[in-house]
Amino acid sequence: MSKPNACTACWGDGGGRRRGGSSSLKLAAFTAVVMAASVAAVILLNFAPNLSSSPSASFSFPSSFWSLKNSPSQRRNPLTDQSEALPEQKIEEEEEEKKKQEKTEEEQAGAGLQLNQTTSPLTTSMTTTAPSPAKSPSGSNAERDRSLSRLEEKLARARYSIKLASKDQKNSSSLRPDSYVPYGPIYKNPNAFHRSYLEMEKSFRVFVYEEGDPPLFHDGPCRSIYSSEGRFIYAMESGNTFRTSNPEQAHVFFLPFSVAKMVKFVYQPESFDIRPMKKTIADYVNIIAQKYRYWNRSMGADHFILSCHDWAPKASSADTHLHQNSIRVLCNANTSEGFNPLKDVSLPEINLKNDHTAGIIGGPSPSQRPVLAFFAGGLHGPIRPLLLKHWKNKDDDMQVFEYLPKGVSYYDMMKKAKFCICPSGYEVASPRIVEAIYFECVPVVISDGYVLPFSDVLNWKSFSIQVETKDIPTLKKILLAVSPRAFIRMQRRMQLVQRHFVVNSPPKRFDVFHMILHSIWLRRLNVRVNPAVAGM
Repeated sequence: MSKPNACTACWGDGGGRRRGGSSSLKLAAFTAVVMAASVAAVILLNFAPNLSSSPSASFSFPSSFWSLKNSPSQRRNPLTDQSEALPEQKIEEEEEEKKKQEKTEEEQAGAGLQLNQTTSPLTTSMTTTAPSPAKSPSGSNAERDRSLSRLEEKLARARYSIKLASKDQKNSSSLRPDSYVPYGPIYKNPNAFHRSYLEMEKSFRVFVYEEGDPPLFHDGPCRSIYSSEGRFIYAMESGNTFRTSNPEQAHVFFLPFSVAKMVKFVYQPESFDIRPMKKTIADYVNIIAQKYRYWNRSMGADHFILSCHDWAPKASSADTHLHQNSIRVLCNANTSEGFNPLKDVSLPEINLKNDHTAGIIGGPSPSQRPVLAFFAGGLHGPIRPLLLKHWKNKDDDMQVFEYLPKGVSYYDMMKKAKFCICPSGYEVASPRIVEAIYFECVPVVISDGYVLPFSDVLNWKSFSIQVETKDIPTLKKILLAVSPRAFIRMQRRMQLVQRHFVVNSPPKRFDVFHMILHSIWLRRLNVRVNPAVAGM
């Protein structure tokens, strides 16, 4: 299969939102297969953390449950579900046994035997070679069930470890000399996040399905408003410590199709008919379900898709289990359109013009920002007309434009402003939020139903302002109520949080690629695939 060997070789990025290209692609016919679950079970969803402005508040979750038939998996809470917490003595005994097993494996590896990877990514450099294509795993169902049981047991230990860390007042995690340690009010619980991140680095494995050809699969836009989509696909497929070529070792399975590319090559412009796109996705899921056992054993609950296009939520409804069970990593994280923060992931929308974010990070101090607030953007969606009605050309402190005057730089205006207004358009996500963080201009988020990126661990209230639509007429009063000292604190916190939104090639620890993976890891921690049911 031919794949682009660099993100700069993306197949003709397009920058327009919700615009299909004029090209069309004749798709190969896929063989359909009927997916069925032999045993019905219940999915228990208990994930979304309680919002808290206190940096020392413990990682906590509401006791809400959602049931779904025909799924041999369960979603549980890794921090508060006592049924998943192994006794401390048992964990210690298992850890000792694990160390003995790893020592034996190392000795065998020295003799030339091929073994599973046991080295922690914390001490392993990122590779640049993509893994070889996966082979169909051999062995009986009993052996596969034992392998799945061991994987689930390791996840249980990780959940228990995170739970202990969430109650610890001191971060006592083992660190390497150059380690970044999460701290401060930008996190809801820095200890829980840090332990969870280290557990992810130690054990999280992703299997990427090889089926499909570019540009619809294994490719995505890298220099456009949808760049989050292409950058993740490229980073995931370029070879890294998280990717595994052995699906039996995988915690999650990635379906690497690009909705943005489907809009360009499959969608007929101005037709507003996404049925061809949905059929492409449905056929792909059927191929995966027919060729591999992993989709059917969890009904897609340990699989994920990733897309930054506005139409991705609707496109994902091509398959019922994909829409209801799978982890959907979406920029359009709108709860009013079916985004479920209990299982779905909010993907930050990043409008990259170049191949990296170097040189566009940072901004002047508060004393060098003469403008109170700034916005420039098209008149679309229900919120922006209200913003422009109340503030366009009304106040010198509120620099609100529909179109910037000729010769005025958009980025320069963001650097001059203390607050950058980030209203939703037709869809809830906006690249302005990440751009504001880059330029250290406090983002003012005006949106209904938008789940902010990485809100599982980030305390957005500590470095941003969130305003309801009804409060737009009093927006200036709200911003003036932020004292100079409070603004300085918020700007300093943005400087700390920037690392989580930076795009690096290759990816670096705690950057946007790893934060996306961590969000997926958290959802997988809450899914328990039942070996007894999966093996039937």
